[in-house]
Amino acid sequence: MASATEQNSMLNPDVIISGGGIGGLTLALTLHQIGVTCRVVEASVTMQPLGVGINIQPNAVRELYDLGFTKKDLDRIGVSAREWALLGLNGKEVYTEPRGIAAGYQWPQYATHRGEFHMMLYDTFLERLGPDALSLGARVTGYDCMGGKVTARLIDKNQTTSEQSAKVLIAADGIHSQIRAQMHPLQPPIHWGGAVMWRGTVRAKPMRTGSSFIGLGTDKHRVVIYPISAPDRNGNALINWIAEVTRDNFDGWSEQGWFRPVPVKDFINHFNQFKYDWLDVPEMLSQTKEAYENPMIDRDPVSTWVDGPVALMGDAAHAMYPTGSNGASQAIIDARVIGAKFLQYGITPAALSAYNSDLCDPVSKLVLRNRGAGPFGLLKLLDDRCGGIFEDVNTVIPSKEREEFMAEYKEAAGFSRDKLNKAAPTIQLGRRY
Repeated sequence: MASATEQNSMLNPDVIISGGGIGGLTLALTLHQIGVTCRVVEASVTMQPLGVGINIQPNAVRELYDLGFTKKDLDRIGVSAREWALLGLNGKEVYTEPRGIAAGYQWPQYATHRGEFHMMLYDTFLERLGPDALSLGARVTGYDCMGGKVTARLIDKNQTTSEQSAKVLIAADGIHSQIRAQMHPLQPPIHWGGAVMWRGTVRAKPMRTGSSFIGLGTDKHRVVIYPISAPDRNGNALINWIAEVTRDNFDGWSEQGWFRPVPVKDFINHFNQFKYDWLDVPEMLSQTKEAYENPMIDRDPVSTWVDGPVALMGDAAHAMYPTGSNGASQAIIDARVIGAKFLQYGITPAALSAYNSDLCDPVSKLVLRNRGAGPFGLLKLLDDRCGGIFEDVNTVIPSKEREEFMAEYKEAAGFSRDKLNKAAPTIQLGRRY
């Protein structure tokens, strides 16, 4: 049973977090770590392991370790990545590099099922903060600022409205954030550039290193494949795949919903030519039990993520194309930087302003870089220069040009190896508010 002090902190938290996804839960765990009270408001009535595969970059894994998660925890829900490989339409290598520990990082890169990762965060949240710090089946519909505080307007699953005041409000409520809509009422609608993704998983033997991220095809017609579990006794792992095509987006997204189940037969014809001696893509797709279709969407960057005591984070701040595999990682970084700024400036608008100054501009540039194909821009270069078919890639894109392209992307995404390895912890161990 909660103590009187704990009950008071639940009724009068320092921070209200709108959204209990990866970013919101990471922020809650960070605030608990530094001694700041919070309440998470989540629209889902129950937490479920939804989604497919995601990558967690070394800069975000470092933050998870600093939150008390271990290699054993992450190995339980994912697999450490060893290689990142781009291959052309003819199946030949365009660019490969080691990843994580194999690349000299002090922290690994992980590929995992998004839902399993989310549930790990959720279970840890319940263990550390308790269920009373979470309101399920409720969402924040707006806010009012007055007298140095912010009041969040809430509505629950029964359509009952209420209000909750705190020192600050953090919007971790995703690409459809109503808090962002209030902060930026003239923002353009969700942006779709024409790319359609079909996603799913199959059990199969991992390729290449056994833990390789493989991007195969062109920037507008490709398949991405990587394992998200360790192999079983038969050598089979859960393999995440994403099949993508870009089509005319003149009329906008006309399908029903943003993430819907579809039969594989509805799209497999787009990938009939993806057959190689080491991989038969149509055969792999046909083994999928459940496939999902969704458009590749993001939002145009905004000038600020902050309105006084209110701040955006995660997809509410910077929804981005998944081409760089860093959406979840950036949400984790957001949470940790917010925590660090609270330690420096107190639970104040000044702390949120400092967070905004550090991240809004560079991450907004990353959103646009990912919209331009992100690291898959190498495949665009290849397609522009030779149509994606080549004998020796060095005659099309010299190795130095390929290496510089990838180094620039990693710098922009915040996981340049040497810079990250030398960086001080975002939050020093043991720091308390």
